[in-house]
Amino acid sequence: MGKMVLSPTRTFLPIMMRIFAEYQQQLKGIIHCTGGAQTKCLKFMDRGHVVKDNLFETPRLFELIQQASGTQWKEMYEVFNMGNLLEIFTDGSTAKGIIDIAAEFGVEARIIGRVEDDPAKRLTVR
Repeated sequence: MGKMVLSPTRTFLPIMMRIFAEYQQQLKGIIHCTGGAQTKCLKFMDRGHVVKDNLFETPRLFELIQQASGTQWKEMYEVFNMGNLLEIFTDGSTAKGIIDIAAEFGVEARIIGRVEDDPAKRLTVR
């Protein structure tokens, strides 16, 4: 467990520099999922329904924490990033280009969800 917790943090700077160079105007938001984890996106919007239904597989470390602590999964997603480290809010076409850039750096990226029109501000994580 110590190796999992103390492993070096990946820097996204080289990837983000490319993304900014090619897509800066198409970016609507960027969130590093720390300090609020999956709910952090709600701090940066006034309205809309964020649906995250294609997240990455939960890393073993978080499964071990959940099992040892008995913490409800809902709370785990509110506190920990659960393996989803960085979110970029943009359109689908731009997302494809960003995914390709990440792949060039050996980083798996994917579309994890969407923002639906909604007068309220809410989040659904599946």
